[in-house]
Amino acid sequence: MPLSSSVSDIMCLLRLAYCKREVFNMASNYSLVLLFLVFAGTFLETEGKLTPTFYSFKCPKALSIVQEEVVAAIKNETRIGASLLRLHFHDCFVNGCDASVLLDDTSSFVGEKTAAPNNNSIRGFEVVDHIKAKLEKACPGVVSCADLLALAARDSVVYLGGPSWKVRLGRRDSTTASRSAANTSIPPPTSNISSLISNFAAQNLSLRDLVALSGSHTIGLARCTLFRSRIYNESTIDAAFAKSLQGSCPRSGNDDNLASLDLQTPTHFDNLYYKNLLKAKGLLHSDQELFNGTSSADKLVKIYANNTFAFFKHFSKAMVKMGNIEPLTGSQGEIRTNCRKVN
Repeated sequence: MPLSSSVSDIMCLLRLAYCKREVFNMASNYSLVLLFLVFAGTFLETEGKLTPTFYSFKCPKALSIVQEEVVAAIKNETRIGASLLRLHFHDCFVNGCDASVLLDDTSSFVGEKTAAPNNNSIRGFEVVDHIKAKLEKACPGVVSCADLLALAARDSVVYLGGPSWKVRLGRRDSTTASRSAANTSIPPPTSNISSLISNFAAQNLSLRDLVALSGSHTIGLARCTLFRSRIYNESTIDAAFAKSLQGSCPRSGNDDNLASLDLQTPTHFDNLYYKNLLKAKGLLHSDQELFNGTSSADKLVKIYANNTFAFFKHFSKAMVKMGNIEPLTGSQGEIRTNCRKVN
């Protein structure tokens, strides 16, 4: 073979190798750009917006940790399931779902725990502390207390026989609390139907949301002081039902004696709460107001009393909607390492 031909062939091979390398580099760069865009898109999608997959990479065991600890807590004390569900509700109705309800009093402000709707009423703080400690051990400074409450509420409902839903996550924790807001934002058990509707509307929750979320009273207990006036003074209550409660809730004293919000199954999440309303056996005045013969809520109570599936469906949707009330996201607030105090 002539020398010139050999040189020509070698040069051709070199050009081919160079071209292949350039093609490979272009492909690699393209893959890197594509990967970057995927991550950037995910960030933009989740930044400032709640999503069920928020902890998929940041703390993949977060959801299972909360679930396991909630189940263990309920096995230890069945009532705690209702308490955890109530904590989430009382948190979200006061300046949004930001875990402000968990803050202890400090020298600079009075927290929400001693507000009228919460004092000697909300509970479960030790369980929250325990779950938070587990989360901090697994993923320090990652999972917010506000998200913990949202997950614990869902897991409590599911374990007690209720529906499940995808909890949207990504909330951050507040650095302050408001006792005055808690006093005005959380509806008291003496509320009539019009004030209940107005109260929920202020949170962008509809009449259907109100009636469905009230179904959370199918589990849990209430103190005598919250239903005393109803069982002695009201006419919209079944007489035998009222008399059965008067033995443990006298006209004065024994304020802390407890009664089931759902007479039959206070530890099982079902639709008997609504069936009781049809029979004038709502424990709280605000419960019976949902079915008083005059309101637009009556129809929904009848639907849920006769159709558990409809109740579960609407309850799940309402819980997602409630959990989206004014969350702190992005750089707002913080991720508390101790749910009782700011960092």
